[in-house]
Amino acid sequence: MAVITLPYKYLERLTRTDRKTILDKVALIGSDVERIEEDHADVEFFPDRPDLFSPEGVARAMRGYLGIETGLPTYPVKPSGIKFTIDPQLANIRPVLGAAVIRGVSFDDESIQSIMSLQESLHWAVGRGRSKVAIGIHDMDTVRPPFHYIASRPSRGFIPLDFKEKMTMAEILEKHPKGRDYAKIVKDFPLYPLIVDDDDHVLSFPPIINGERTRVTIDTKSILLDTTGTDKRAVGVAVNIICTAMAEAGANIESVEIGGVQTPTLAPAERTVSVMECSRLLGIDLTAATMADLLRKMRFGAEPVGVGKVRAQVPCYRADIMHDWDLFEDVAIAYGYDKIQDLPPKTFTVGKPHPVQVNAVLAREAFCGLGYLEVMPFTLTSEDVLYKRMQRPGRPGVLHVMHPISIENTVVRTELLPLLLEFLTLNRHRELPQRLFTVGDVVDSCHTYQQASGVSTHPEADFSEAYASADAVLHELSVDYTVKESADPAFIEGRRGDIIVTGKKIGVFGEIHPAVLTAFELEHPVAVFEFDLRAVPGYPVL
Repeated sequence: MAVITLPYKYLERLTRTDRKTILDKVALIGSDVERIEEDHADVEFFPDRPDLFSPEGVARAMRGYLGIETGLPTYPVKPSGIKFTIDPQLANIRPVLGAAVIRGVSFDDESIQSIMSLQESLHWAVGRGRSKVAIGIHDMDTVRPPFHYIASRPSRGFIPLDFKEKMTMAEILEKHPKGRDYAKIVKDFPLYPLIVDDDDHVLSFPPIINGERTRVTIDTKSILLDTTGTDKRAVGVAVNIICTAMAEAGANIESVEIGGVQTPTLAPAERTVSVMECSRLLGIDLTAATMADLLRKMRFGAEPVGVGKVRAQVPCYRADIMHDWDLFEDVAIAYGYDKIQDLPPKTFTVGKPHPVQVNAVLAREAFCGLGYLEVMPFTLTSEDVLYKRMQRPGRPGVLHVMHPISIENTVVRTELLPLLLEFLTLNRHRELPQRLFTVGDVVDSCHTYQQASGVSTHPEADFSEAYASADAVLHELSVDYTVKESADPAFIEGRRGDIIVTGKKIGVFGEIHPAVLTAFELEHPVAVFEFDLRAVPGYPVL
């Protein structure tokens, strides 16, 4: 989750109340106060609410929750008269562009730190480490419109942010810290994205780094916002969140013409929802008028429509509202979870173990009998860990996280073995041998099933150990299997085998390839095996 720093003086000015009231109530809108310092508090928010990743967004929400200012916030947008052109060659590189002009900016140390922190938080929460969305903020008074989003040769040079010497874009990817961090996003393209003004001055090399020429300082009065990416909706969300945060701080928003369309509009969306459905789901009695009042408290526009419906206007910055039930959740927050009466269930039943869990327990007992220690890896990981480091091709059925908090948590795991190798990386300083196993859920194409995997590392770990361990566990689980030579690139050729049940591959075992060991920074051989628990007799057919 995202941890946001809330400076007291700035937050009090925006919220129009005192810090004690804010800190007493902020947890009720879905946050956790991590630290309370003399001049600020660090507060953690869920990644589905990127609009709260700044003091401006928190102040807006708190004004509604505290009854200081309820209902839909409005953000007037007038045309700036400024245009952006997009090079057609960017179609297969980084085709989506969003932009806005923000005038009347009044920065101090706290507000400028707020907007920079919001920018970086959105890079992770919305942009998937800048690959999906990258944001540039520029001093408007240092450049001349119209602006051009072009595909440029890597030999094009400019002075990047925080540097004093001119560098080519190719050199930036090798030498600049941001270039090294994000080079993988663009380095394989023959041309790189670039934003320039009408005098051909470089504003930004998205998604890597801005130009030093357009650095935003405490003296900046007008901002050009550029947001580039590969997903139109995500780019729009980032533009809306930054523009509305700046508007909350007193700035004026102006639209930019891109391809004949003015963007952004900052207009709300509309939904008509059922009062009865909301009451049933939350277990509280609501009228249309009461439900509308609660939604206004959460900064929605809302009015009763007849007896059983409420028409809600959803603010443009609420990217998390994708279903009627998302609105109902906000009704519950406004009502107060502490006010909802807890009742015992009306029925009583006797439970029994699910067959899936029975098989999982049997697998755990088999691993423990071989001297393996169980670990529980996180459900979220990254494609870098699952596939790139393992030298395995990616899967089309990977489930991506819409608003990841970091590049380490972007997908739901489809394999367990790579996560065990991560555990070995974390335990390099521990004594050998190390034998670890895990049994748990994986997700492929939105279908959940169970796998089991074990790893062993020590100077003598080899193919024979992997084969013997796999055989022992599968025998204990009564799995009738055969083995054939494997082509899995995660293993050393000639020291790998596929586990076959009824003609279908259900697992693999062998000795990990040296390149994979290097990718996980492991020094000793690793013998591993993994298999699909659906091959165990008695696994339910769902």
